[in-house]
Amino acid sequence: QVQLVESGGGLVQAGDSLRLSCAASGGTFSNYAMAWFRQAPGKEREFVAGISRSGVSTYYADSVKGRFTISRDNAKNTVYLQMNSLKREDTAVYYCATDAAALPLGSTKGIDYWGQGTQVTVSS
Repeated sequence: QVQLVESGGGLVQAGDSLRLSCAASGGTFSNYAMAWFRQAPGKEREFVAGISRSGVSTYYADSVKGRFTISRDNAKNTVYLQMNSLKREDTAVYYCATDAAALPLGSTKGIDYWGQGTQVTVSS
């Protein structure tokens, strides 16, 4: 059983930056590819970014490409999401998840574990 705990959310202005963290415990972190998803009020959960087990490969949703960066530190059992140039439409609860796929590309089929989420609110 893997536990995932996100942190780093908050209220920021448009154009600001935030870094989210997701700490994993209860499993071998390096065995899992990792993904970030988000869910805005009234909308379905959507894929944001994915990273391979080693961290060498990454993949992003078009909506965040060039602004967000996913990374991981396997020694610290943590995955990060650096979010720059935030926009109002980035407002959502952000979730990290483990993924059985080699590189998460957006499907939830391989998701075994979810974190509880962290709120990001971007005001204009």
